[in-house]
Amino acid sequence: MAKFKRSKLELIHPNAAGIDIGSASHFVAVPPDRDNKPVREFKSFTADLNGLADWLEACEIDTVAMESTGVYWIPLYELLESRGLTVYLVNARHVRNVSGWKSDVLDCQWLQQLMSFGLLSGAFRPKDEICALRAISRQRDMLIRYQARHVQHMQKALAQMNIQLANVISDIVGETGQKIVRAIITGERDGHILANLKSNRIRAGKDEIEKSLIGNWREEHLFALKQAMSLYDAYSERLTECDRQLETMLAALQVHKVEICQKKRRSNVKNAPKFDLRAHLIGMCGVDLTRIDGIEVTIAMKVLSEVGADMSRFKSAKQFASWLGLCPGTKISGGKVLSGASKRTANRAAQALRMAAVSLKSSQSALGAYYRRLCGRLDKAKAITATAHKLARLIYTMLTKGTEYVDKGQEYYEERYRQRVLHHLTVRARKLGFNLTPVPEAT
Repeated sequence: MAKFKRSKLELIHPNAAGIDIGSASHFVAVPPDRDNKPVREFKSFTADLNGLADWLEACEIDTVAMESTGVYWIPLYELLESRGLTVYLVNARHVRNVSGWKSDVLDCQWLQQLMSFGLLSGAFRPKDEICALRAISRQRDMLIRYQARHVQHMQKALAQMNIQLANVISDIVGETGQKIVRAIITGERDGHILANLKSNRIRAGKDEIEKSLIGNWREEHLFALKQAMSLYDAYSERLTECDRQLETMLAALQVHKVEICQKKRRSNVKNAPKFDLRAHLIGMCGVDLTRIDGIEVTIAMKVLSEVGADMSRFKSAKQFASWLGLCPGTKISGGKVLSGASKRTANRAAQALRMAAVSLKSSQSALGAYYRRLCGRLDKAKAITATAHKLARLIYTMLTKGTEYVDKGQEYYEERYRQRVLHHLTVRARKLGFNLTPVPEAT
């Protein structure tokens, strides 16, 4: 019998340290032979963080592993990275200690031990300029969410006065809605005058709008409406500032010459920035991601601000889809597949791709036909995830190979699907000893 050779753990990072992150203090562990006190506690003040970095350099540490706890790790991560140390940001779920006593001291020692033997992998973190772009993009998304709350407050105030404007106009903060609401705030109560402010694009007639503007003009509700509009305007000003900052940051990331030969597709994105975001994104990554059906300019912005245009960190499209949490799961035990569900994740790029997949419902493209066929075969949630997975692979291919996406249309996809089904049926019929004979078309 062949003898079984027991593999031994080897030191991969002999100069590794482990840090347990906290809001008020951090616990740091270094190899026992580096200091008489190998575990120390440092406060989260800037002076103490500098002392922490100095101590690691004195202990000849070159690799650090830390948990991704809230946002408390960011200042220390940036400081250690600026000192030239290799910092691994690890998921707290992947470093769970064995059952028993748990403390901050044991956690940092466990991190140091795992890192020394190379049992930890760092999370993906893009370059500094992409991190800055991501921060501003997330700030803009937060402002849009807060602004939407005040639109709901305006709708509530109008409903309490029995002003049924929202039932005849789809968007009360659109061109017509804002004119009417602002006129109400300034004191106009005549429904006929207010109805004349409607745009020609509004389907509802003036008589219907005038009828919806008959209500009880109570002072407390008018006051709430005025304040909601003021807050809405305040967030609009902050969004304008964010757009200027985004334009400046994107201009600094231009590495490709922008040559837009194809016409810009009509977009119904309401909250898109006011500047030419599409041209800036093309100059940043060299390809036009908006040519992919379902990928609007804001979706492309979210993906690029979260990941960046450099895909060298991901070895393949499969690894990129796995990082997004869009690939099928592999939960197998005893030779049986227990679950194939994709993992739960709060990845913002994956959420954006899922939104893009939903928008393909009525698309007359190959991707639209693909999504509708999946909806007929699977449940809707799985179809959305599978379509988002396909979009992620297309984006990875475009960014790595620099090729443009060309849609071949719904008819091409249906014909290819028909050929695949016919091929499989032919092979199966031959195995059973039959031949397929096409039925002549009726004239």
